[in-house]
Amino acid sequence: MAAFSVTRSILGQPWRWRGLAGEADSTPDDLIDQLLMSRGVARDGLAAHREPTIRGFMPDPSIFRDMDVAAERLALAVVEGHPVTIFGDYDVDGATSAALLIRLLRGLGLSPGSYIPDRLLEGYGPSGDALAAIAAGGAQLIVTVDCGAQAFEALAQAHAVGVEVIVVDHHKCTAELPRALAMVNPNRLDEGEGAAHGHLAAVGVAFLLGAALLRTLRARGWFATRPEPALIELLDLVALGTVADVAALRGLNRAFVSQGLKVMRQGRNIGLVALAKAAGLTKSPTCTDLGFALGPRINAGGRVGKSDLGVRLLVTDDADEAAEIAAELDRLNGERRAIEQMVTEAAELVAATQANRAVAVVSGDGWHPGVIGIVAGRLKEKLGRPAIVIALDGATGKGSGRSISGVDLGAAILAAKESGLLVAGGGHAMAAGLTVEAAAIDSLADFLDERLGADVARARDDRALLYDAVVSARGVAGSLVDALEAGGPYGAGWPAPRITTGPVRIIKADIVGNGHVRAIVAGDDGGSIKTIAFRQADSPLGLALLGAGPHRRLWLAGRARRDDWSGGDKAELHLDDAAWAD
Repeated sequence: MAAFSVTRSILGQPWRWRGLAGEADSTPDDLIDQLLMSRGVARDGLAAHREPTIRGFMPDPSIFRDMDVAAERLALAVVEGHPVTIFGDYDVDGATSAALLIRLLRGLGLSPGSYIPDRLLEGYGPSGDALAAIAAGGAQLIVTVDCGAQAFEALAQAHAVGVEVIVVDHHKCTAELPRALAMVNPNRLDEGEGAAHGHLAAVGVAFLLGAALLRTLRARGWFATRPEPALIELLDLVALGTVADVAALRGLNRAFVSQGLKVMRQGRNIGLVALAKAAGLTKSPTCTDLGFALGPRINAGGRVGKSDLGVRLLVTDDADEAAEIAAELDRLNGERRAIEQMVTEAAELVAATQANRAVAVVSGDGWHPGVIGIVAGRLKEKLGRPAIVIALDGATGKGSGRSISGVDLGAAILAAKESGLLVAGGGHAMAAGLTVEAAAIDSLADFLDERLGADVARARDDRALLYDAVVSARGVAGSLVDALEAGGPYGAGWPAPRITTGPVRIIKADIVGNGHVRAIVAGDDGGSIKTIAFRQADSPLGLALLGAGPHRRLWLAGRARRDDWSGGDKAELHLDDAAWAD
């Protein structure tokens, strides 16, 4: 049933209650139980999801294919002191995965090396030359993290030079797998019980490998005379990588993030402490901070600076070095924002000519490849359909794509690669990367139209604004925010609660910052609310807020946040949509 008779809002969508369908008595009285059940939790799982713990959600690592092989080989390296190198991707998931294994192996007495490829010079994933060079430097074992699932040629070359490789990844796999000692990936097509954990980020898979390694060493009696590293103390890295990689926060991921935030509050990782300070965070980081403050700064190193800065920050035990790297990442993040803005404006102009495409595929010469993933995400949000942004460099281009719920972009990119349309490509349901010849871009767009057109149409037809509660203007208060937060952590796959309120009148509205619309509204109950609509100045929502005046009334929908500036029990509303009330 539509809310308040809103069948088409200012942004052109219906509003629907996210609550449970069916019998009235199926709806729990408790607000948190209602939030959990409307996100798919069964009644008998409510207690576990209220306080998600690692013990409550952790699977036996051995259910994953090749996990025991990988753990045994790493255990041998520990026992015999074999040189090991961790080869990571240049994004947050790769950096945190690499840092987790490096810190764990250090705690076990090894001095592992690390290798993070340069985004511009080497591209994504391991190359054969890089693996051969690592082997020539003395490494007997290489562990790739957040990459390797499609590295057929590179792993074949590594095998040829006699170095063993363990792949720890979560990206989509084809039926044929690269030649590796072990391929630990819940998204292997031949995965069994472990496939239920396909939503894990690579850092989550790395944590499970760490647990398997410690168990293997424990069974060998390795810790009879040695201290056992506390793997649980590395959950701050798992939380950061999971949130920054936009992994679905359900099941084990909820426990990773919930418990990881607790570890982060202890300030054990001085690199994260320095980064939070550089980002201007004055309180313990929240889930939102991981995604919008810490994650982007670590990513900035790989996007527009030195690719290894993130890993170096996360593994250092030197406070001065941590502060120096954090300051540099903060500076690079500012540089990244400026580059991103330029590319976004250009990409939006190109996308405007593709209104009939199921997937927006835009390309441009000279676009910085370090920001195309972020720009693809911006386009996806603006257009409400998947978007791929390609940075051309002569006859070839590097592309990054972002998808919408219900549309598996990673599988489509793999299919395009198998059809010969791509030089390289891979990813997961919500994000993908590719290399394509410039002459094949139009053919790629046609292929994606045919393959994903029905899925995109279905996903867009099903689109609606879902809300969790209806409150009066006076009810938008800090105490409400606190109550709603108890159902967290929130993120991808576990959406933050949205409330509706109204009818309200606009008392004052203006544009602030980078196209944000700020408004103060008053309800019929005498309550007033500070609201903000981010990047909406030129949208129908922003224009409606700016032009409504005091005589038009609206219903508002958005996320309630504590108003830390005003203090007390004040809250503000971050707007997602609005609808005319009269």
